[in-house]
Amino acid sequence: MMPYESDLALRLTPYVAGEQPRDRQFIKLNTNENPYPPSPRVAEALSGLCDMLRLYPDMESTALREAIAQVNGLKAENVFCGNGSDEVLAFAFAAFFAGKRVLAPDITYSFYPVYANLFGAAYETAALKDDFAVDVDALMKGCCVALANPNAPTGILLESGEVRRLAAHCRDHGAVLLVDEAYAAFAPETARPLLDDFDNVLIVRTFSKSHGLAGLRVGYAMGSERLMDALRRVRDSFNSYPVDRLAQAAARAAILDEAYTAETSAKVIAARDRCRSMLLKARIDVLPSATNFLFVRADPVDAAPVQQALRSEGILVRHFSSGRLKSWLRVTVGTGSDMEKVTEALIRLIAKA
Repeated sequence: MMPYESDLALRLTPYVAGEQPRDRQFIKLNTNENPYPPSPRVAEALSGLCDMLRLYPDMESTALREAIAQVNGLKAENVFCGNGSDEVLAFAFAAFFAGKRVLAPDITYSFYPVYANLFGAAYETAALKDDFAVDVDALMKGCCVALANPNAPTGILLESGEVRRLAAHCRDHGAVLLVDEAYAAFAPETARPLLDDFDNVLIVRTFSKSHGLAGLRVGYAMGSERLMDALRRVRDSFNSYPVDRLAQAAARAAILDEAYTAETSAKVIAARDRCRSMLLKARIDVLPSATNFLFVRADPVDAAPVQQALRSEGILVRHFSSGRLKSWLRVTVGTGSDMEKVTEALIRLIAKA
């Protein structure tokens, strides 16, 4: 039988997201969502918008871009908005890596090879070091680089001097350094200062983690006007209106409420560090984290039984079943109460493993 599908559709291996359960209530620590609701200003911003939904939204997300620029010390021309950071990342792969060779760490966000395959980029990997740190020298064997920083699912931050060195290498080779900063709000430093010195650095962020807006799907990129123009050309070849009116209004209100974001992020960081300290005290390996999750070594061989035991107790965490990740669990940081329960359960279950 002749296939109806294109060769592209047949060869793609899609990204697999974390479980979104419908059968029961869980302590949900498997998809790195924020445990706190968005800023109260979001509800205020959304009130009275129903009458406007008959009209298309601002295709350039002007007011939102201006707010993002204000918070980050940029011009609106240096900001691009999309339907979640996943869409922005996809546009970036199309705009800067299609038909080229792109390097990424061998353990990182698993959507990157999907994008590369979709847009015809030659995707290659550089192995992380034994301690799961990014090996910058290995990445510098290529030109175009995709870097999640802090990395996922390990949570480890590559310090700014090393990111700067990588940016300079990419610029010297006429290539873009994509820095995926989904977890920037939980890290002690970001790549933002690089934008003052490099026109080839693209920073991608999301409202899902730090602003509690995973349900609205808003992401953005920051970089030189040249890079923003390339993203717009790709966007307008797919969908000129990717960010709807409600999402634009909510995200603008959320990012301008810097005090609320700082407060909730601080709560997440405190709960993260407290949990890690207790697990380390129990002699359980936990990687240092600059994110809203912890990477915990739950078994010498395979952490899947611990994951399933947690699930039976009503706690969801993420397990990656391949290679060096098989012994580890990724645990999203929840509320203080959530973390007390998962910490106690991890210590008890890992001691039995």
